[in-house]
Amino acid sequence: MRWQRWNELLAFVVALIVSLAAMTAASGEEKDKQNQRPQTASPIRHLIIILGENRTFDHVFGVYKPPRGETVSNLLSKGIVKEDGTPGPAFHLARQFTTVIDSSYVISPENKTPYDVLPPPQLLGTPNVPSPTQPPLLQAVLDAIPNLEPNLAPADLHLLTTGASGLLTKQGVDTRVPNATTLADGPFQLTGPNLPYDAYTGDPIHRFYQMWQQSDCSIKTATPSNPTGCLSDLYPFVASTFSTVNEGGTSMAFLNVLRGDAPYLKQLADEYTISDNYHQSQMGGTMVEHFYMAMADNLYFSDGRGHAIPAPAFAIADPNPVPGTNNLFRFDGFFTNCSDRLQPGVAPILDYLGSLPYKPDPKCDPDHFYVLNNLLPGFKPDGTLDQSGQALPPSSVRSIGDALNDAGISFRYYGGGFNFAASGDALSVLYCPICNPFQFLSSIMTNPASRAEHLKDTQDLIADIEANRLPAVSYVKPDVLTDGHPQSSKLDLFEAFARNIISRVQANPELFEHTAIFITFDEGGGYYDSGFIQPLDYFGDGPRIPFIAVSPHAKGGHIVHTYADHASLVKFIERNWGLKPLTARSRDNLPNPRMRKEDPYVPVNMPAIDDLFSMFNFGRSS
Repeated sequence: MRWQRWNELLAFVVALIVSLAAMTAASGEEKDKQNQRPQTASPIRHLIIILGENRTFDHVFGVYKPPRGETVSNLLSKGIVKEDGTPGPAFHLARQFTTVIDSSYVISPENKTPYDVLPPPQLLGTPNVPSPTQPPLLQAVLDAIPNLEPNLAPADLHLLTTGASGLLTKQGVDTRVPNATTLADGPFQLTGPNLPYDAYTGDPIHRFYQMWQQSDCSIKTATPSNPTGCLSDLYPFVASTFSTVNEGGTSMAFLNVLRGDAPYLKQLADEYTISDNYHQSQMGGTMVEHFYMAMADNLYFSDGRGHAIPAPAFAIADPNPVPGTNNLFRFDGFFTNCSDRLQPGVAPILDYLGSLPYKPDPKCDPDHFYVLNNLLPGFKPDGTLDQSGQALPPSSVRSIGDALNDAGISFRYYGGGFNFAASGDALSVLYCPICNPFQFLSSIMTNPASRAEHLKDTQDLIADIEANRLPAVSYVKPDVLTDGHPQSSKLDLFEAFARNIISRVQANPELFEHTAIFITFDEGGGYYDSGFIQPLDYFGDGPRIPFIAVSPHAKGGHIVHTYADHASLVKFIERNWGLKPLTARSRDNLPNPRMRKEDPYVPVNMPAIDDLFSMFNFGRSS
């Protein structure tokens, strides 16, 4: 879960409202490499990757109906739910189970029992005020919103003042959900008469060992259409047992785009190209997913100079149950030496990978302690070392940023609230440091000129679009108010953020003609998804997440089924700009999938991930 809660955020905003006027202007002295126009393998000269937070494919597009001639794999097409969100004839395919785990960690327990009714969804800290008509922000804050959130169009600023639950509590059963205590055992529609789309909701658990367990993968349950045997049928069980907090069935919620939910994402899906087989790269949460977007690999604990050293003993995860409990993890930690099968939690995953017919390499180098869950970067935004004791030491793992720099190709990471964070402003709480993969890297952070060129605020992105000086590659992360993260943000705020950027690019037809905009999410956020999972190594893949390609070369409402994950972003950049794989072990070495016509979701050459060129029609003239 995100460590920065909504109340803490509001406390900072209210206490320091006077600092909102001091916004940092985009520097006119920034180095502009756009005019170098390096040769590309496609008409795409500019790639913009917009990254939201914590939604699975089925959570957003579970009842999406594709345009004529297209097919989609979701809750509706499988008959799990009907168009109105009620259970369908094949509802049993998504039923959830409870079990007993009383000795050691397992990822696929036996002796499972289906629930009689779904555990009730929980509020889990959902913002509340006495009345739904009262905004959750004070008037002084409302007056300053244009300065606080310059990344939204003026017409969307009101979304920051709506959506509180109106309940008397932030914990307990979410009574806004109809029949919350008697829901059928499976997915349920989140929105309804008392819970509109524009509403804050709870934040389900999404961490490494929990998600492996929720996915319930076993070769014993493999079938021709699901050869890895991942059933994804333990979501509420894990959420209710791994800690002392009972999260209930929150993870089984989905939105209904046929009833007006996620309207902008649906509009983009109808007009451009989406994937229904794009996945988060690692089981778990935010930080590690961004590693794969930039490094196509995980990071490990080091001495800060590239040499692997043991992680502190107190930081090593132990998912074995506390004696006398049913699955209460002993320590939900941050690292694992997965080359040592005697380490807690390691053997069940290694044994499962070894049982798969394609024998994926676990990618567990000897005596390397790999990252599992969120830690701060080794560097602060200003390039100084983070010595809080809660940071991953500086990393020397090669990134796509290093490859682009070596080739003289421009790139930038635009993070919402970065200017606040870099200047030490208390409103740095708006910035997500764990979302910036380049902030973990010595090659970027130890060079002041490199930091100034490559690390920017999302305000700078807007200025760069307007000035027609976009770099070749742009990673774009909204601030914590607009990233769509449950509880601290809303999906309509992320839609508004993305629309503001996309509309600005589209307003310049020449720029748009040579630009691809990818919209995706870091990970599924602990929400259920019914899609196929292809394990690539010890760390993942994980569940499906939404992925949309917006480009003049990706029009038509197409749905691509070829298997992909976050490392596919690196593969796309490498193919388009003629770069080699980053390292010998990074996932960008994996081949493109070969898919069967009769089953377009399961690669016949596993392990394999797409380079995303399948999202485009580059046959026509640019």
